[in-house]
Amino acid sequence: MADLNYLTKETLAQMREELNKLKTVGRAEIARQIAEAREKGDLKENAEYDAAKEAQGHHEAKIAQLESAIVTARVLDTKDIDTSKVSVLSKVTVTNLGNKKTVIYQVVSEKEADVKLGKISVSSLLGKALLGKKIGEVAEYTAPSGTFKFKVESITV
Repeated sequence: MADLNYLTKETLAQMREELNKLKTVGRAEIARQIAEAREKGDLKENAEYDAAKEAQGHHEAKIAQLESAIVTARVLDTKDIDTSKVSVLSKVTVTNLGNKKTVIYQVVSEKEADVKLGKISVSSLLGKALLGKKIGEVAEYTAPSGTFKFKVESITV
């Protein structure tokens, strides 16, 4: 069985909406492209047909991936988050002990991660290092560019 996929209610709704579009509008568009390419003659030498069939394969793979993510989804509610330690959906204020910069991150699922918005994946090096840490503890991880240490300053929702 696939790993559980922790999501917010909003992200799950977005994924379901995207899946619905892919199954309806997306499939219809690809079917139209295949039919149009088929009309252009010999399928053995028809690059447009080959491209349309390849696009169909990618499209169906995306549908399967989304279906799998939805099936393994577990919706988390912020009111159920324990703020005594870092967990999924926690907002964590950390100080990088190397450069003394303080940053706020929210630990989220891979599907919701966006570093520009301060959302780090629970499966990232920093995300894994922070999980389970309490205020005052140091999360440490090693990357190709060196070892990094972050002190947990606060945990909120």
